[in-house]
Amino acid sequence: MKKALFIDRDGTIIAEPADQQIDSLGKLEFVPGAISALKALAGLDFELVLASNQDGLGTDAFPEAAFLPAHEKMLSTLRGEGVEFADQLIDRTFERDGAPTRKPRTGLFGNYLGGGYDLAASYVIGDRATDILLARNLGARGILLAPRGKGERLLREAGAAEACALVTDSWEEIAEYIRRGERRVEIRRETRETRIAVRLDLDGRGAAGCRISTGLRFLDHMLEQIVHHGGVALEVEARGDLDIDEHHTMEDVAITLGEAVDRALGAKAGIARYGFALPMDDCRALVLLDFGGRIDFEWDAEFRRERIGDMPTELFSHFFRSLCCAARCNLQIAARGGNEHHKAEAIFKAFARALRMAVARQGFGYDIPSSKGVL
Repeated sequence: MKKALFIDRDGTIIAEPADQQIDSLGKLEFVPGAISALKALAGLDFELVLASNQDGLGTDAFPEAAFLPAHEKMLSTLRGEGVEFADQLIDRTFERDGAPTRKPRTGLFGNYLGGGYDLAASYVIGDRATDILLARNLGARGILLAPRGKGERLLREAGAAEACALVTDSWEEIAEYIRRGERRVEIRRETRETRIAVRLDLDGRGAAGCRISTGLRFLDHMLEQIVHHGGVALEVEARGDLDIDEHHTMEDVAITLGEAVDRALGAKAGIARYGFALPMDDCRALVLLDFGGRIDFEWDAEFRRERIGDMPTELFSHFFRSLCCAARCNLQIAARGGNEHHKAEAIFKAFARALRMAVARQGFGYDIPSSKGVL
């Protein structure tokens, strides 16, 4: 399903003057940080929708000829930075009219209420309590652009606090908040053999966000290496037919984890894309990783022992092959060494470090990491 960012104009993208009417180019001034943040958000998997009340637009009180120059200049400036609105929802009534099309009412939002949009995963961004009330009416999440103390007071007075996910006067913080939310996913997979739940936050806090229970102690230990060395928050809960063997559980954990990585990366805008490697004591593991969307898997590691702990060593390659296919990546793994436990651990740690490098965001660089412009 599609998602949207419904963004207010006056006081949010451009500064609102004392007379609350931007009717000349001389009054056009962007809110600090708005352009760079909108450019960042344009690289995510949202449609950008402008949603604004413009009191009396088209009347003698606010002629359209006075409105358009500054409005078009704003749009052209944003287009120059790669920011384009999929839709513009502009209400022209006065507040006293009580029109169903005026925010926070939803009369202009019919195209978004028919089930084609995931409104629970969408946001309304604005500088007034009416924007947060609109979020509540749409079933979306609200972000209030205001100093924290003032914003919290406005929300209490409007009775809208429960619909507001964030109060801040920083556009940079808004972009980072939405960006982080987009890289946090929960995936469930149920088959006749297993029930798997994976919660992954690519921008998590490592060990602080680690809770893993697969029924296989050594697999738990290896997945913990991905958390610690990958710098992600990961929760895995697995229930499988271990009374038969370990194959289904290991395979389905890998598939679900791979799907979670792929979903969390979204459009992959701004990621480093590539990653690699690591030594551990007497062992050396090389992991080459590319989230370019082309699936390929290479494995060059041999284990002399049949099992390490409660895990069959023959399933290590199958685990990573399954993860590779589900994550839609190119994954190459090679390992050498004498200690079998260290060899397995080195592989998982090297994968974790490669993952950490590949999913890292490059500040506010939100370009697709490919000369083709798409992954």
